[in-house]
Amino acid sequence: MDRRSFITLSAIGSAGLLAGSCTTIVKENEKTTDAVLKLSSQEGVAPGDSLTEKLDFLEEHGFTGIEPHGGNLAQRVDEFEKALQNRNMKISAVVAGFQGFLIAKDPAVRKQASDSMKVILEAAGALKSEGLIMVPAFNHQESLPHIEAREMLVEKMQELGAFAAQHNTRILLEPLNRREAWFLRLLADAAAIAKDSGSEGVGVMGDFWHMTWEETSDLGAIISAGDYLHHMHIASRKNRIMPGEDEGDNYVEGFKGLKHIGYQKFISLECGSEGDRRETIPAAARLITEQWGKASMTMKPTEHQERHPQL
Repeated sequence: MDRRSFITLSAIGSAGLLAGSCTTIVKENEKTTDAVLKLSSQEGVAPGDSLTEKLDFLEEHGFTGIEPHGGNLAQRVDEFEKALQNRNMKISAVVAGFQGFLIAKDPAVRKQASDSMKVILEAAGALKSEGLIMVPAFNHQESLPHIEAREMLVEKMQELGAFAAQHNTRILLEPLNRREAWFLRLLADAAAIAKDSGSEGVGVMGDFWHMTWEETSDLGAIISAGDYLHHMHIASRKNRIMPGEDEGDNYVEGFKGLKHIGYQKFISLECGSEGDRRETIPAAARLITEQWGKASMTMKPTEHQERHPQL
């Protein structure tokens, strides 16, 4: 058994222990959750010259969500509300668009981030979005030392979480891979910060592409986030293009985790494409749907469990 498999099985076993099971998670073919696959795409990923054209394309191919950028969103609320009328579509999440960053050394930069996020959160709430996606800091940004940064982030999450909750939305912490951000890289860390904030207006999101480089197990990472997980991004596992454009793209273990926690939020395309998006997006949707169907939290006793019956 390789290291990745061991860690994955350990995550499954720990979840089983919490559920009161010593040898299996669920019986064969038994459904344990009411998880739902809901596809979304970032607005900039979808083809089309206008918002209407983008929505038409996505809706035609089974998508029920669109993820706009936060920049200028407050001025686009009416546009989105009109465009979404009489459609089976909604705003899944809102990505970035704010100024500054929350763990900056400069207090003025932190205030700029908080103030600009509140404007976007208000618009996100008006559009009934799941929340505003936020990276605490990128590597090129001058941040507080790690311990101070975490303390500052929890404090800011309390403030912004309360504001978000007042507007029926959330602030969503996004872990990245270390090439982009060292401060927050794991779903478990993001969930711990959300927990420490004590605010219902704070959640986390996962990104399969970043998880490829940082998480030891998609399944374990998603289970560790649990109820704090409110959004997912998806891209190919190697080159961050459309799912299926890289050879061997596989998300089944992650989908098992989503089914285990009863995930009912969106999985949203955040990626480029080497081909014609009018062809690669429907192909990606088919791949995701097929692998979602293959994902099952069924598990028989294994040699590892026999050696470690407490799992």
